[in-house]
Amino acid sequence: MIAAKESVETETRMYMYDLLNTAKEFGFKAEDSWELSMVTNTERIRIQKDYYPTIAAKVGPEILMEVFHTIKTRLNQSFQKEEPKTDGRGVAVPEELNYLVAFNPKRPRT
Repeated sequence: MIAAKESVETETRMYMYDLLNTAKEFGFKAEDSWELSMVTNTERIRIQKDYYPTIAAKVGPEILMEVFHTIKTRLNQSFQKEEPKTDGRGVAVPEELNYLVAFNPKRPRT
């Protein structure tokens, strides 16, 4: 249990570091924000082709949801937009959702 909490915190810190660094590097303004999603590998590839910059990280299915919520909280974003895909019993299907991807919808790749 403690190891899982440390894993969540480590993943969150690394991802937030990448987000903040990339935002600074690409000159994000105060009104620019990241759109954060839990996606499949296929969706990750599509987003990376359509938007730049993107931040993608593969996260273990056992901590994906918790890392997602922690990052959303730190970005001051609500959770209502996105409900994860489930197997009918309310459990996320791990082989489907295995990436966190952040992108700015105002910055399509040209």
